[in-house]
Amino acid sequence: MDLRTLYPEVARYISAANLYWVPGWQSGAPFAVEPLAQGEYNLNYRLVQNGHAWVFRVNIGSQLQRADQIKYEFRALRLLQESGVTPTPYYVDDSRELLDYGVLIMEYLPGEKLDYRRDLETAARLFARVHSMPVPEDDNPLIHEEHPLTMTYKECARLLPVYLDSELANPALRDYLRDVLAWAAEARHRERFFVEDPCPCIINTEVNSGNFIANRKRDTLHLVDWEKPLYGDPSQDLSHFCAPMTTLWKSNYRMSQEDKQRFIDVYKTAIAAPHLANTLEARVALRDPFNYLRGISWSAMAWVAYQTGEHAVRNEDTFHKVTSYLDLTFLRVLFDPYLNSS
Repeated sequence: MDLRTLYPEVARYISAANLYWVPGWQSGAPFAVEPLAQGEYNLNYRLVQNGHAWVFRVNIGSQLQRADQIKYEFRALRLLQESGVTPTPYYVDDSRELLDYGVLIMEYLPGEKLDYRRDLETAARLFARVHSMPVPEDDNPLIHEEHPLTMTYKECARLLPVYLDSELANPALRDYLRDVLAWAAEARHRERFFVEDPCPCIINTEVNSGNFIANRKRDTLHLVDWEKPLYGDPSQDLSHFCAPMTTLWKSNYRMSQEDKQRFIDVYKTAIAAPHLANTLEARVALRDPFNYLRGISWSAMAWVAYQTGEHAVRNEDTFHKVTSYLDLTFLRVLFDPYLNSS
């Protein structure tokens, strides 16, 4: 399935649905639908009418294994709508009556993807803004990241065997990844740091450059994809943002240690939480190897799915990128420092 395959159904849905609460929408007036962006679990279109534009998002799968995935995203965006750095959500439909998939309509933000060299400090301040948004204790719809390293480890232990048990797996790579997974099983006890000293907030967990929109004319930066938000420690977003698999995903940029430190320093200045600022670097250091393993585990699973034709959406750029990550030299640079220090 891809953007063009589903296009006729999307157009029929828009014609039939009651969208009167979408700001600027005029029922019965002509409209246009254009392909915008195709992800692994969502198809995004640009909906245009009378000079107004919105994002029409179709959900076709869930990394969180949730049947109500699109509603979950909508609720997260509602919590964030006063942040000024996320798109405003307008409409959600998970009835599956007019379309076989969940639908979300939200603010369209024109611009380009994040440039790590140009936007590094702006991104740090964006994260500080997101992580400062209040969440009502008695009405928090987000999944709680109660045991963060174990949670990540279990996700990896679920995803990675797709590769480890595959006949297509490279034997040397399989053996190395088994060693890394075994290390993570032992090292996850270090999460007591987070359990004993929690600093919970809304975290995005999927912060590659393509999920940001930079508007150069307005000098703004937004984080627009909220497929997998959690209520957890801010170090998750910061570690993931700096990880090599993240920065290399849609670019050829690999963050230097100096740039990573600059990013962390700007965040610490922007966040109005002295204790978090004082403990942030320790939190990020604990996260890093688990985020690396999470990225590799997903990539290995996706590589097998592409080879066997089981992936719902075929994206050639994604296939080539995950293949590049499954290189033993690349993996040793990431994980040998942890394996050799155990």
